Amino acid sequence: MINIIEPRFFEEEEEAILSILRSRKITRGEWTKAFEEAFAKYLGVKHAFTVCSGTVALFIALKALGVEGQKVVVPAMSFMATIDAVYLAGGVPVVVDVDEYYTIDPNQLEDAVKKYNPKVVIPVHLYGQPADMDAIMGLSEKYGFYVLEDSAQAHGAEFKGKKVGSLGHLSAFSFYASKNVPMGEGGVIATDDDKLAKEVKKWIDFGEHPAFNVRITEFQAALGYIQLKYLDQRNKRRREIAQKYKEHINSSFVHPAEREGAYHVYHLYTLRHKERDRIIKFLKERGIDARVYYSYLLNELRNAEHLPVDRAKVFKEEVFSIPVHPYLTDEEVDFIIETLKAVEVPV
Repeated sequence: MINIIEPRFFEEEEEAILSILRSRKITRGEWTKAFEEAFAKYLGVKHAFTVCSGTVALFIALKALGVEGQKVVVPAMSFMATIDAVYLAGGVPVVVDVDEYYTIDPNQLEDAVKKYNPKVVIPVHLYGQPADMDAIMGLSEKYGFYVLEDSAQAHGAEFKGKKVGSLGHLSAFSFYASKNVPMGEGGVIATDDDKLAKEVKKWIDFGEHPAFNVRITEFQAALGYIQLKYLDQRNKRRREIAQKYKEHINSSFVHPAEREGAYHVYHLYTLRHKERDRIIKFLKERGIDARVYYSYLLNELRNAEHLPVDRAKVFKEEVFSIPVHPYLTDEEVDFIIETLKAVEVPV
């Protein structure tokens, strides 16, 4: 099977893990500090706080923003953690539609802001595609809401030359095993705002009020630190594979478009086709892993208040993703292309 996700670790990671074992300093050590500093520098922000998962990163960011009893706008298409973190933080989610890039629709977002006066908006950079952050931050300035970037799938993605995760007031990242920077589990809350950083810190350090132990281990931090060094190189390979798919897979499939001014990092390569389920079966029978991300809309999943999500309803029935990880060989990429070319033949 050609896997859709395949994290790989090499001698550099092995040596780091062994050095941690030998040191017996397995938590709250130099690797964690180094990773936080390196990730903040990579994003171009002053603060990056490691936590145990992307879901926790979203939750703590929302607690720091004070969403208890407040409306929080999220897009219809995302992993469930986006909306679950809102509920867990005491917020009231409102779901809006996505645009043709699978990210939050700025036009409907303004309608939602006028109607609900949210405290926070969470744009999700889905599949590695940056949301329209110019439009979203413009609305934030106009109406006075906070922007929390859900950057779980967009390590290294850029919009107008700036890294996603540095464009809003706060951002949340995941380092789950499938991500472009994999460390098994883990997350980061990032911000350039000193005041918000102070509020975040209250939720991850015991002291001022009841807080949590959401630390990562030195093992995770070491993996993250080393993987981060090669992120741009591996994202470049993802983009090369994506370009081959766009050039050679036939036009009966709807390919992901890249937003103007965006640098898409293809955490997932997501196609659309009306016969999606048949195509996935065809691919799997030939040893190619293909999956649906995601088979639900957030308003349906949690029965949340929402505006019309007509575009997302169509996309939900048609999207599926194929392998695009950086360790695919040219031969595997060619095989995937040729198999998708053949999929139009009745099976």
